[in-house]
Amino acid sequence: MDRSKLYRRFRTLLIANRGEIACRVIRSARAMGLRTVAVYSEADRDATHVALADEAVLLGPARARDSYLNIERVIAAARETGAEAVHPGYGFLSENAEFAQACLEAGLVFVGPTAEMMTAMGSKSGSKALMEKAGVPLVPGYHGEVQDEATLADAANRIGFPVLVKASAGGGGRGMRVVNSAAELSAAIVSAKREAKAAFGDDRMLIEKYVQNPRHIEVQIIGDSHGNLLSLWERECTLQRRHQKVIEEAPSPTLNDAQRDTVCEAARKAAGAVNYVGAGTIEFVSDGKDVFFIEMNTRLQVEHPVTELITGVDLVEWQLRVAFGEALPLKQNEIRLNGHAIEARVYAENPQKNFMPSVGRIKTWRTPPEGDGLRIDAGYRSGDSVSPYYDAMLAKVIAWAPTRQAAIEKLNRGLEETDVRGIVTNIPFLSALVTHPDTRANAIDTGFIERQLKNLTAEKGAAGEFELCAAVAAIVNAEQKVARSEANSPWQAFGWMPVGRRQRVFSFRQSHGPELPITLHYGSGPSTLSVGGRELTFSISSPDDAGFDLTLNGVKSRIASVIEGHELYLRTRNGRFDLHWVDPFGGESEEQVGEDKIVAPLPGTVVALLAEEGAMLEKGAPILTLEVMKMEQTLRAPYAGILTKLKCKVGDIVGEGVELAEVEAAAS
Repeated sequence: MDRSKLYRRFRTLLIANRGEIACRVIRSARAMGLRTVAVYSEADRDATHVALADEAVLLGPARARDSYLNIERVIAAARETGAEAVHPGYGFLSENAEFAQACLEAGLVFVGPTAEMMTAMGSKSGSKALMEKAGVPLVPGYHGEVQDEATLADAANRIGFPVLVKASAGGGGRGMRVVNSAAELSAAIVSAKREAKAAFGDDRMLIEKYVQNPRHIEVQIIGDSHGNLLSLWERECTLQRRHQKVIEEAPSPTLNDAQRDTVCEAARKAAGAVNYVGAGTIEFVSDGKDVFFIEMNTRLQVEHPVTELITGVDLVEWQLRVAFGEALPLKQNEIRLNGHAIEARVYAENPQKNFMPSVGRIKTWRTPPEGDGLRIDAGYRSGDSVSPYYDAMLAKVIAWAPTRQAAIEKLNRGLEETDVRGIVTNIPFLSALVTHPDTRANAIDTGFIERQLKNLTAEKGAAGEFELCAAVAAIVNAEQKVARSEANSPWQAFGWMPVGRRQRVFSFRQSHGPELPITLHYGSGPSTLSVGGRELTFSISSPDDAGFDLTLNGVKSRIASVIEGHELYLRTRNGRFDLHWVDPFGGESEEQVGEDKIVAPLPGTVVALLAEEGAMLEKGAPILTLEVMKMEQTLRAPYAGILTKLKCKVGDIVGEGVELAEVEAAAS
């Protein structure tokens, strides 16, 4: 094939994606002088990536299949805007050979491998057969085309339990199940196939031996159209939950130099088997002694920033230069490994509620300044909406330092100084994870998070005296801000009175613990706070949009605060706290929702009914399965009883809070 049809210089780039990766590609493309075109769904009309691009095109309705997965509409958007090239990002169409071929046939440069390379390496089963021929070590497994349940069951029995049932076209942990016994296999296959079909349009499965206490090692590779193929060292992505990566770091703290050279050589051999062009990742699993090929991802990875920070390479820029038809700017022996980088994925999800996705409008988005080894790759900002239709990742916080321990400290500081309100995030969980002694000691495997989940998601302690003082200061600071916006007056000075003193009583409530009173004394002389039988002098200084300095008895501390009506969010030296300011004039009412109701926690689609009306259920028995944000959520009986009514059927699209079933409690 004429290479000029595949690789040539272009001026306008369409990014066929959304969120954080679309923003990331736009930044590098614009730095190279390229014009950028974003695409968006109706749900993303006001999204950050739309605002960042030079031009944006509406693809269609919110559902991905009607917008971001609509190949014809994406190609049409490129034609409408004069785009000459398409960058697919990751997820959506990034590993879709049909899309890569459609771009070629439309005269567009596809920033990635060819459809043939993608087909050869994108199929987990096909790539394993190819790697077997190339001499790359494989995990024992079944990668065949015959997909009936009996064949898969025979393969699992032959391999020996536990096994991993995995979508051949999958990624991101979707369509993947660990099966510990033959009795569990049938249900796991059905569920994995259903999830894979919804996520990838392909429900083919493969079966692998499940490696006990495994570590996940992967190597970043990139090739050009001149026959050059480089590895840019390895990453370790062992800290996972439900096969979804949570923390990634580079280089791997597990490998020594000899092992590092061996795995990078194996990765180059794997990519060389298809004369690979573009950025990609060769993934391996390690049992602590040997490494086995898992799959190749024929695209840029979510975790690519850690590789960029230890090599000094802008991988998106290199992708674009390869697409221009240029040779890679460095040779293999010129790729230097410098220091250590670690990344945490920030998701809109609630770790206290089994990581249930959180949707809604982001009311506050604050991140620490980038620089000195700290990097924030975000796809959202204040005012943006988090939709139930797409992946729940909001941003990545990445840190670099000369050593692993210093990088962990810097990452944790970056997480601690990130405040997101309006939705629930996993930031406290990430902080607990990266600072866990076993994480610091690298005493981990891919099952570590599940084993430590109770500790990592433990509810924080109740607010103490310091937080009560900070809460009063936050309210006073907000009131002073309003006063400062009005005409100048001596009465604007907080608590100023010519004579005498007054007091003001505040009361706060939190999710657990008693109502907490505190008294402010002000007027002539210093202001004080009475709490817990003690009286403390206090003052406020250096207020800004993020918070203020609070001085108590001469000790100054920085407080981050957000006030939304009577709801207060505080970040102090002791952590994050949510308080409710009790209205001193009364009149508050709160609707209580009982936990016995079987309701949709978020908008979703009913994909399976797991019990019939009239069935006797034990507490925790599965009733139905919803697909929410591309992940399956099973709703269970809140107590033992009879399933008296199902109020939905498979295929129903249900809104948040809609009651889906009724259970009558068993007589005690």
